[in-house]
Amino acid sequence: MELAVTLRQPGRRAELFGPNDAWLRELRNQLGVRFQARGETIRILGEPSDVARAAAVIEQLQELLRRRDCISADDLADALAAVARDGRDHPPDALSVFARDAVIAPKTDGQRHYVHALLHHDLVFCLGPAGTGKTYLAVAVAVHLLKQGRIKRIVLVRPAVEAGEKLGFLPGDLQQKVNPYLRPLFDAMHDMMTYDQLKRFLVSDVIEVIPLAYMRGRTLNNAVIILDEAQNSTPQQMLMFLTRLGQHSRMIVTGDDSQVDLEPNQRSGLIDAVRRLRHVPGVSVLRLDESDIVRHRLVQEIVARYAVLSSEPAGHRSAQKPAADSSDAPTDRPPPDGVNPSAARADP
Repeated sequence: MELAVTLRQPGRRAELFGPNDAWLRELRNQLGVRFQARGETIRILGEPSDVARAAAVIEQLQELLRRRDCISADDLADALAAVARDGRDHPPDALSVFARDAVIAPKTDGQRHYVHALLHHDLVFCLGPAGTGKTYLAVAVAVHLLKQGRIKRIVLVRPAVEAGEKLGFLPGDLQQKVNPYLRPLFDAMHDMMTYDQLKRFLVSDVIEVIPLAYMRGRTLNNAVIILDEAQNSTPQQMLMFLTRLGQHSRMIVTGDDSQVDLEPNQRSGLIDAVRRLRHVPGVSVLRLDESDIVRHRLVQEIVARYAVLSSEPAGHRSAQKPAADSSDAPTDRPPPDGVNPSAARADP
């Protein structure tokens, strides 16, 4: 495995690498990895677990060097010990991100199938209610692949559609206008890297956030492209988005088909795309459900109760007495066209 780590202070390579590269030699001897340093990047080669530990040590030393004039042998020993402790505490399916203290791993069987699909398919559709980790795990896998050097950039996309409210004119430049729509993606990113690191990636276009309407005409190579809230795209927008996929890239499309905020006469591009593409080789379609919700325990109950009401005929709902207990009503809602409930956790 080969992993590229960006040097935060290229002019201080001598302090980071140690006298005559002593710290790199120690890491090579301790972890059995090799290093190739060129310009602002150091590449680490070796077994995946050893490479991940070496990268974590380098990141710790870079953070230490930001506050100090030099690094000592004791600092290196402490960083190695800390990484060894972290490695024992992390679950085997944890994703490696830039934040040293972040442990991001799937928590349910549905999420494990989802992460597996994200790592092994070029195009993944994931449908499910709020709180199931659709967006969060998509961003985590993208950051994981970026840290491993398997992609060069991350593109975060979202339709600019209000959830039942008209916000009117928003002041500011493009970034300020779309920021409210992209805030959930930024929130996930902040769990996976420091603010300074995220800012550097945004400035250098390693991470790009963009509304869906501005995707036309682009071809994205060596990237992970995430379309969030895809239920609010139209079929025409979805076709435009999917055809942006370039060489050595992956696309992740997430959405909740029970929360479509389009006009009543518009079809959801997410539901349409799932129906058309679910049996195409290389495409994975998954559905997460209430059992995969990992937010506050009440979120599971809220989603289940709303699903009950939405599945009942309008006349039946109006005829019910207010005191009636609907706790025994079924909580499953019908999937969109082309999604097989029995295959919710399996790739087609």
